[in-house]
Amino acid sequence: MNSSFSLPCNFRSGFACLLTFVAVGSAGAHEDTLEEIPAFKKLSMQELMDIEITSVSRRPERLSDTASSIQVITGDDIRRSGATRIPEALRLASNLHVAQRGAQGWAISARGFNTELSNKLLVLVDGRTVYSPLFSGVYWDAQDYVLEDIDRIEVISGPGGSLWGANAVNGVININTKSARDTQGVYASFAAGDELESRTSVRYGGVLAPDVYFRVYGQYTGRDDGALEGGADDFADQNSRRAGFRIDSVRSPLTTLTLQGDIYGIDHDLPPGETEMRGGNLLGRWTHVLEDDAEMTLQAYYDRTEVSQAVAASVFGPAGRMEDRLDTYDLDFQHRFWLRENHEVVWGLGYRFTQDEVDAAPGLGFVPARLDRHLYGAFVQDTITLAEDWALTLGTKVEHNDYTGFEFEPSVRLQWHVTPDQMLWAAVSRAVRMPSRVDRDLRRPSAGPALLAGSPGFVSETVIAHELGYRARLGPRLFLTASAFFNRYDDLRSLGITPVTIAPLIFENNLEGETYGVELHGTYEVLDGWRLQGGYTLIREDIRVKPGQLDLNNALNETADPSHQFSLRSSWDLPGRVELDLGLRWVDSFRINNGGAPATVSDYAELDARIAWRPTDELEISLVGQNLLHDRHAEYGVPGPANAEVERAVHARVTWRY
Repeated sequence: MNSSFSLPCNFRSGFACLLTFVAVGSAGAHEDTLEEIPAFKKLSMQELMDIEITSVSRRPERLSDTASSIQVITGDDIRRSGATRIPEALRLASNLHVAQRGAQGWAISARGFNTELSNKLLVLVDGRTVYSPLFSGVYWDAQDYVLEDIDRIEVISGPGGSLWGANAVNGVININTKSARDTQGVYASFAAGDELESRTSVRYGGVLAPDVYFRVYGQYTGRDDGALEGGADDFADQNSRRAGFRIDSVRSPLTTLTLQGDIYGIDHDLPPGETEMRGGNLLGRWTHVLEDDAEMTLQAYYDRTEVSQAVAASVFGPAGRMEDRLDTYDLDFQHRFWLRENHEVVWGLGYRFTQDEVDAAPGLGFVPARLDRHLYGAFVQDTITLAEDWALTLGTKVEHNDYTGFEFEPSVRLQWHVTPDQMLWAAVSRAVRMPSRVDRDLRRPSAGPALLAGSPGFVSETVIAHELGYRARLGPRLFLTASAFFNRYDDLRSLGITPVTIAPLIFENNLEGETYGVELHGTYEVLDGWRLQGGYTLIREDIRVKPGQLDLNNALNETADPSHQFSLRSSWDLPGRVELDLGLRWVDSFRINNGGAPATVSDYAELDARIAWRPTDELEISLVGQNLLHDRHAEYGVPGPANAEVERAVHARVTWRY
C-alpha cells in the first residue's frame, strides 16, 4: 500500500487542495448558510428519526422505533456523496464492507463472509430480488440506475430470513425508488472525468391522466480501465446503456397501482476477454388500504438476465465462453392487519419459478445445462404490544426449495422504549443460505472426467444469530445507534475429495464457526447547515473445519473481512449556495485465500470530496474527487502483479432540473 498522504497540486490531486482552501477560507461563516431549496431540504434530526422504513418488519415504521441494526441512505445523501453507481452509494452505510475490485468489480457484505462469491446478503430493488441462483450473489454492474430517482436505501445488518427468506443471512439491502409523482418534469445530468469518462442521464416525468403519473429515463455510462499493482492498465473498461419507465396511479386514496420496467446492456472488457450482460425486468404492484389501518399488497415481476463471459485457459481446459440465461417469475402477496388492539399481524405467501440455461465453456460448465427450480413459502409475524413501552415480535418464514425441501427461519425480537427518545432491543434469529448451482451443479472441465464439481449432497448453510442494540436521540443534535452481535454458523461450504477416487474435488459442508462484533453509527448536527456522520465496525471470526472432516482451503475460502472499519462524513452548506462534502474512510487489513494459504490485503485510508454550486434552483455544477489520498490502492484480491487496484478519480458534473 502507498502510505504517502502528500497532496501536490497537480491535475488529479489539485481538487483536494482546492477543497482545503475553500474549507479554511469559509470557517466561521455558517450563519450565512445555503439558501433553502425545498427539493433538497436536509432532514432535521427529528425528521431523520421519523423516516418511514419497511425492510425490517414489512410494514411502515419510524426509524427510531425499529428494533434492528439498520442504516438509511437518503436520496440527498447519495446526491451529496458524488456517487456515480449504487456500490459507491453503499459506502455511506458504515455497517457494510464495500470493497472495489479494480475499476469495475465489487465485493459487498455485512457482518463478514465478503468472499469472491459473496452469498449471504439479500438485495432487493422495489421489492424485486436481484441475486443470481447461479452463485447466490449479485451482479452489481447490472444494478445501475439513475441515482436521482432513488428515494432511499435501507441497509440492515443481521438476518432477515423470517420475512425475506433464503439468503438474507447476514443482511438485507432494500433499494426504494421514488414514485413517478415525485419525479415530474425534466432531469438531465452529464458527468465526465478521467476514470468516469462520461455519464449521461435523462429523465422526463409527466401526467397520463388525473392522478396517473409516469416517468421515462435513459442513461449511458462509459468508464475507463483500471490499473494493476505495478501501474499497468488492466484493460477493464466498461460501457453500459439503460432505459426504463414507471407509472403510478393514485386515483383512489385507498388504492395505488405501480407498473415499472427496465432494460439494460453492458459491455465489460475483462481479461481474458469481453463480458457482455443483457437484461430487463417488468414489475407490477397493487396496494389497497382497508379499514383500521389494514393493508393488502400483491406484487408480480418478471426478470431476464443474460451473461456471456470469457473463460481463460487453465488446467480445466482451453479458453472459451460461457453463457448463462436466467428467467425469473415471482408472485408475492402480503396482508397486514390488527388482531385486537395489541397485535399487529403481517402475513404473506410467495412463489418463484426460475429457469436457468448455461452454454458451457471447455473449462467451466453446469450439469444439467438447463435447470428449472420452484421456490414457494409463507411467512407470518406478530408484533405484540406488551405494555406502553414494551413490544415483542414473533415471526417465521417457511420455504420449500427443490434442493433441500422445507426450511424454517424463525425469529424473536423484544424492544423496550426506555424513554420516548431511547430504545433497547434484543433478538434471536435463524436464517439459511440455500444451495446455488455452483454448490450442486458446477463441473470443471465441462466434458470428460471432472476435476472440480458440485455435490448433490450439499445442504443449506445455517446461522443462529443473537443481537443486542440501542438507538437514541441524545439531545437535539445527536442521533446514535449501537449494536452487538454473536452468530453461530454451521454447514458452511468447504472443498473436499471424492472417497476412493480422490477426484473430482467437491463442495461439501464441513465448516462451522462463530463471528461476533459491534457496530456504531451516529449523526451529529454541529451547526445549522453542518452535519457529521460517523461509523465504526468491529468483527471477529473463528471459522474452522469440523472435527474429523476435511477442507482443502484450510477454512480460508469463506471469509475476507477487515476486523475494523471507520468512516467520517461531513456535509456543510456554505455561503453563496455552495455545498462542501468530505468523506474519510479507513479499512483495516484482512486475509484472503491464496490457494489454501492466507494472503494479506493491506489496510488503507481514503478521502472522497465534492464541492457543488447552485447558481439557480434548476442548475447544479459540481466537482467530485474520489480516492484522493493515493494514486492507487488495493481493496480486494490476492496481492501480486496481476491484482487490480483502485485509482484516484476526478469528475465534473452538470445537472439541470425543470
